[in-house]
Amino acid sequence: MTQADLTRERLVRAALELFTAHGYHETTTPQIAKKAGVAEGTIYRHFTSKQHCFNELYRTAARWAGQLVKDADGLKVGPREKLAELGRGLVTGAVQDAALARLFFIQRHEDLLDEESRKTARDFRLGLESLIAQGKADGSVKAGAAEVWAGVWLGVVTLVIDRVSAKEWTDTHAGVKLALDGAWDAIAAGHA
Repeated sequence: MTQADLTRERLVRAALELFTAHGYHETTTPQIAKKAGVAEGTIYRHFTSKQHCFNELYRTAARWAGQLVKDADGLKVGPREKLAELGRGLVTGAVQDAALARLFFIQRHEDLLDEESRKTARDFRLGLESLIAQGKADGSVKAGAAEVWAGVWLGVVTLVIDRVSAKEWTDTHAGVKLALDGAWDAIAAGHA
């Protein structure tokens, strides 16, 4: 790794931590530079603006989440197990990199996203909706729009991501399993 790569990594980490701790608008480029241990002008050798830096971070988070969807979809199991694996992967990610998970799942920044970031987030959402559609096709997910049930499932899982990334829960906390099971129960077709 070159010195420029190491500097970029320090800038990315500093920006990510500041954006998730204080918010995008409250974070300044001098704060990012100070936390990264570089001159403020160094930021502009790697990013055209603070918003460009933010979008790079957001896309990294969205690609991570999207890869988890693809990995779950590739499993040779049913939709319930795929969603359970996806949920566990998201929780593990929230433990390993809380700031990245918070940036994508907890904080809302639609007004800052460029088209590439919107597309990457849309890819995640469509992948999740595809998993839900598989459940609808085999009768394990309630009738109705996959988009709605994906939102319900993700809403419950986001609660877990929030608690774990805020270090209120560990990944072994009883609430994690309860919520992940509840996410499925909320969308599962009833079998009377």
